[in-house]
Amino acid sequence: MTLKIPNLNWWMVSTLILLVVLMVSLFNGFRLTGQLSKTLSKDDAANKTVDYINNNLVAPGSAIELISIEEDAGLYKVTTSYDGQEIPVYITKDGSMLFLQGFDLNEEQETGEIQEQETASCEDLAKADEPVLEAYVVSYCPYGTQMQRILAEIVDKIPSLADNIKIRYMGAVVDGKVTSMHGETEADENLRQICIREEQSDKYWNYLGEFLKSDDYESALQKAGIDTTKLETCMTGKGIEYAQEDFDLNDKYSITGSPTLILNEEQVSEFDFGGRTADAVKTVLCCGFGDQPSECTQELTTESAATGFSETYSGSGGSGSC
Repeated sequence: MTLKIPNLNWWMVSTLILLVVLMVSLFNGFRLTGQLSKTLSKDDAANKTVDYINNNLVAPGSAIELISIEEDAGLYKVTTSYDGQEIPVYITKDGSMLFLQGFDLNEEQETGEIQEQETASCEDLAKADEPVLEAYVVSYCPYGTQMQRILAEIVDKIPSLADNIKIRYMGAVVDGKVTSMHGETEADENLRQICIREEQSDKYWNYLGEFLKSDDYESALQKAGIDTTKLETCMTGKGIEYAQEDFDLNDKYSITGSPTLILNEEQVSEFDFGGRTADAVKTVLCCGFGDQPSECTQELTTESAATGFSETYSGSGGSGSC
């Protein structure tokens, strides 16, 4: 058994900052810029908390909002709102330290100890003659691009598994327009990738590989040989229907974070099999076969894939989600 920290989908970050913050906040918190020697008023403490989080922890173009502030156990409890969720955080009264999570030390778990989460084995995963591994992402989430990079690596090294892999996208259609959590640029790119996936599928992985290098979709379109006229027609027409199919499946599987893996219609975790690496995700897919093909014995890289946009596969990968 391994002890896993659950994904916290409170606000999005584009680097390893969130992981570091979470680890530190479980014990001692972290210092805010500019320590103060006096007690802050509630208004000042609330403004300092909101400003710090919006300037340092959320993705560009996103923001938390203040709901309320109150005194709680010698601290200020600041209740914020992000993406429809209420999120409480704590700040010391002098404004020097912020905590993303509080624990009531007067409460004990039933067993008196931290519970370990069960990890799945290959035998536990649903089987099919032709399994389908779906990865739900958004195109500007650093961890979503990390998963896309992993899947592109699998397809590159074991092309026969390409038909068993499908990348789907998170979002919604509002007033006939695709929307996404990180704004219009991401929504447009999600739709662009959906249209290429559906109508120029033979060029999808080439496009994705180029796009993941530098966030230059125009160059990626050219290098992948995409028919841009056909693409534009799709994005202003049938692409909305394709996108809605993805979004309906989001609801079906209760998808809340990018990336999320669904194997044979059941949610699975790559961390049960080694983490965000090509070999681990290949293993997840291969565990979905009733009879594994010989390609499944091929070993792929066990290095963590880079997050965000990167010219190389490997990098300072993280374990978060958006």
